[in-house]
Amino acid sequence: MKLQFTPDLSTTVKEIDDQHKELFKRVDSLNASLAQGSARAELVRTVEYLTEYVVFHFGVEEKYMTRYGYLNAVQHTAQHDQFVKTFMRLRDRLFLEGITPRITEDTQQLVVDWLINHIKYSDKALGLFLKRRLPA
Repeated sequence: MKLQFTPDLSTTVKEIDDQHKELFKRVDSLNASLAQGSARAELVRTVEYLTEYVVFHFGVEEKYMTRYGYLNAVQHTAQHDQFVKTFMRLRDRLFLEGITPRITEDTQQLVVDWLINHIKYSDKALGLFLKRRLPA
């Protein structure tokens, strides 16, 4: 399944949307690597990049929340923290166990489903808030 950023996922904040598009591209690359049983080195590169990029992206969102006084910042940041912890456990399993059908399924559920739902609900709410606060 190809992961695509669709207009209904837009937060209307260009920087955040551009980063979401990059995340989708990288997650799609990870899914392709898993589906093809890619070489370990390629998989490690993809997972490590995704790990770093997720932390970077969450940091950007959290700076917006702090700068503009987002009321749901604590809950939103807690979602980010939980995702990072869960992704790190998945990454460790992947490196220990290798590519298995269970890891592939867990990756699909965790990364793809979580990312889409988080953007659709939490990030869009942040985007609506920021739309009222950011200069035009």
